[in-house]
Amino acid sequence: MKSHALFSGIALAMAAAVCSGSSAPASPKSANQPAQQKVTGDYVEVRTASVFAGACHYNGELVTVGKEAIAAWNFTAGAWHGVDLSGVRAMAAVSSDANLGEQAARKVELVIDSAASDAQAKAVTDLLAEKCGKQLGAIVATRRAPVRFEHDATGYQVKSAGYAAMSVSPMPDAACCKQPSLVWYSPLTPVTGRKVGFTQTAAYTAGTIGDAWERDGENSAFYGSFAF
Repeated sequence: MKSHALFSGIALAMAAAVCSGSSAPASPKSANQPAQQKVTGDYVEVRTASVFAGACHYNGELVTVGKEAIAAWNFTAGAWHGVDLSGVRAMAAVSSDANLGEQAARKVELVIDSAASDAQAKAVTDLLAEKCGKQLGAIVATRRAPVRFEHDATGYQVKSAGYAAMSVSPMPDAACCKQPSLVWYSPLTPVTGRKVGFTQTAAYTAGTIGDAWERDGENSAFYGSFAF
């Protein structure tokens, strides 16, 4: 009886400690998991349809164009599954049989800068698949090639030779902020401070997941900062 009472007393004391906020020791599995760091950077995309336009213009394009996009990420800080992604650059070509505003299947080819390590390339692929897979679509191919990503006050200049390129500048009057009802889509990556950009020129030249295309002189771009 005494031993039973002693055991009950210890159990009650342990329960009281937990309820009072005492922390239990971390399990070995938790202790061994790599610490995640918020992954941040710059983002820009261009579509084959205007993302900021009047209602008639939008409806006229909805069933005819807007089935493709180019997206680009410039990772500035953070780690994914223990792999530092600072300085990595990547581009994606997105293709669908329907306007990207519709819920149709999409396929993606990624280009990851050849300066990145194999571990970084895998981490970027896994990160984009997990965090943006629903918006981007299924990643069907990945290639390694030089990717140039330049961003300053005048806009974005992104290029991977033989694959895709885009030149995007800010809208001079920030019309997308003054008239948000005329913004018809959402970026393929969740971004902070999303703005519409003016596409000076954009082209997808690889032609591996769809037809090659070229667009210029329209409000068909999104840009901003991302954080995962």
